[in-house]
Amino acid sequence: MIPQDPVMLLSFINLKLRDFYGSLDVLCDDLDVSKTDIEEKLKSIGYSYDSARNQFI
Repeated sequence: MIPQDPVMLLSFINLKLRDFYGSLDVLCDDLDVSKTDIEEKLKSIGYSYDSARNQFI
């Protein structure tokens, strides 16, 4: 289960991307979560996924 609060979600996702996953697609597949939902929640607080850095910035 992933955090529902956007700020907590940002921290959770960036940690997972940094330590365990090479891309957002792989993370979403492994955790069985919607990439679109994550991107929309984090966009609501001004963050977007940067694939070159493999993190939300």
